Amino acid sequence: MPIHFSPEEMQARKDRAAAAITAAGLDGLLMFKQESMYWLTGYDTFGFSMFQCLVMTADGRIALLTRAPDYGTAFYTSDITDVRIWVDVEGMNPAMDLRAMLDDLGLAGSRVGIELDSYGLRASMWRLLEAELDGFLAWEDASTLVQEVRRAKSPQELEYVRRAAELADDAWDEAVRLAGPGVDEAEILAAMQGAVFLGGGDYAGNELIIGSGPGALMVRYTSGRRRLDADARSLSALPTPCRSTCTGPARRRCWHARTPSGPAPPSARCSTCTPGCSTAPASASTGSTPAATGWAPCTPRCGPTGRCSTRATRWCSSRTTPSSCT
Repeated sequence: MPIHFSPEEMQARKDRAAAAITAAGLDGLLMFKQESMYWLTGYDTFGFSMFQCLVMTADGRIALLTRAPDYGTAFYTSDITDVRIWVDVEGMNPAMDLRAMLDDLGLAGSRVGIELDSYGLRASMWRLLEAELDGFLAWEDASTLVQEVRRAKSPQELEYVRRAAELADDAWDEAVRLAGPGVDEAEILAAMQGAVFLGGGDYAGNELIIGSGPGALMVRYTSGRRRLDADARSLSALPTPCRSTCTGPARRRCWHARTPSGPAPPSARCSTCTPGCSTAPASASTGSTPAATGWAPCTPRCGPTGRCSTRATRWCSSRTTPSSCT
């Protein structure tokens, strides 16, 4: 099983979740958020857009109802032992299968919490489920129950977040190494993602974001690549590496303009979102260095990774994006 946390860690999570269910006066919890399922059991799938539900009772029993294509995935990625499937055929109502599973778990006539605020529970499916639960049990919205339990990070989670931040530095190093007039964004993007993979990371929930020229200030991924301009423009990237779904994003910008004496060295042309540096560039329309456009140099602080690498001087204009662990 590719579970990235120790058995003790996973059991501690289950104990905390069961205690929270009991403290809320509930007999069980119906989870539709993929992040809740992953955090609690390791179950990892992108099939969350289809109907699936992880049920946990107050005494700690767990059962999953999912589509047939995810049956093997559930056993391979998680520590769930009770996996039930529904067959996706025309006219099928998986809410009936979920009611039957709840009955098997002894939850008829009980009070349960439901993660209503979830992309895993579409309105059409909720209507089917609500009809099945009517008169069968009582329910209430418990969309944030697991979310609140997850806020307190374990030492192992923090270790993964720090490693993800290191991988963000590795990816940014590749962007700095390659950035220059005429360079294809695709080459830079491939090198950044490659650095993450080679460092033991994985895809994050958000694509690596890259933009240059007119797209340098975009904060969303867009399809299509371009070559960096030959004049004074900047490259903006959001390396979001993932280590066991712990991410360490940091938006950074790199100037690739040529100065009268030649290309500016990386330490003088690249910026990182380092805390405490908030002077924005006044202009980027000439071939001047960032210092001439109003940027302020700053010495980077070694953050939670304890790593400053070769970045002796940064040219900064914004603040660090807080790391998060899903």
